[in-house]
Amino acid sequence: MPVILGEASILATPLSGVRIWALVSGCITFSLAASKGGTGAPSPTPTLTLTAPDHLVAPPLPQDVVHLHLVSVLHTFCMFVWCFFFVLTLLILAVTFVQFHSLLPFSWKNLTVTVSSLASLLTLVASVAFPWLVVASGKATGDGGGASVVATTIFSCLTCVAYAAETHLLRREQGGYMASVPGLLKVLQVFGGAMALLLVAEQAQYHHQHHQGESSSPPGPGWQVVGPGLAYGLCLAASLFTVAVMVGDCAGRCPVPFDRVLAALSMLGVLLYMAAAVMSSTKVLQMHQVVQHKVKVKVNAALRGGGAEEEMKVALVSEMVFACVTLLSYTVDLAFSVKLLCDRN
Repeated sequence: MPVILGEASILATPLSGVRIWALVSGCITFSLAASKGGTGAPSPTPTLTLTAPDHLVAPPLPQDVVHLHLVSVLHTFCMFVWCFFFVLTLLILAVTFVQFHSLLPFSWKNLTVTVSSLASLLTLVASVAFPWLVVASGKATGDGGGASVVATTIFSCLTCVAYAAETHLLRREQGGYMASVPGLLKVLQVFGGAMALLLVAEQAQYHHQHHQGESSSPPGPGWQVVGPGLAYGLCLAASLFTVAVMVGDCAGRCPVPFDRVLAALSMLGVLLYMAAAVMSSTKVLQMHQVVQHKVKVKVNAALRGGGAEEEMKVALVSEMVFACVTLLSYTVDLAFSVKLLCDRN
């Protein structure tokens, strides 16, 4: 089928309108975030260079290293989300205009709804994480910096609303498996698994920096970090496999009925996330006990990197929330899969 260039009326449809809205607001968002006043990344400050003997120079505190690393990771994550989905949306809009999607070897309707739904979730997280990391970085909000942060957050929220509106329009106009409730649950599982895995990686980094220098062979992260990490990684790979099969329109080529494969993967996800949710809840309870113990004892070390400890508390609670929400999505997905199997039988 030849490629037919579209008319200008294609850009006047509601679907193209929300995509242009997402492009404009997304471009403004990462432009403000990359500016001098809007970025939350820690920037170097001019200091007076003084020479001192090596034995008088204090090494950086492990908590300070973790603090700067977490702030840098969050800033990179936000910028990646805004820029990545801006590029994807621009490509989708261009392919739709030239009507090139009819020549693509995969399901275009499943791809577009997957991109829009995942973009709405990730931009929502970026809208919450960006103002928090600006505060966590201790950056001054003077000289218009505070207004720039507020503007960045507002336009990021507008971008999230645009992607959510695009998902709603795609579900109503195009349909497809990824536009159904089980398909959206798969997107939620990919999102939850990726975010939980990122938080576990930050906990492992904190553990490594916290025990650095204590002994020649510091202890490993422990089963409470490795166990959930393995569970999140396996479930994320299974969900990505399912999304890839549906977007690639390869379900009919599977030698086993694919609805049974989906039911088995959902059951595996429920079991693994039940264990991960228990382990993440245990970490939060242990953290609460440690906080209560520190309240009873004078801890002068609280002045020494308390910010990193507070950020790790946020990371632990966030991991527990993502694990519980993803467990709920796997449970609902398993119910849909079992119902589909019963109806077919």
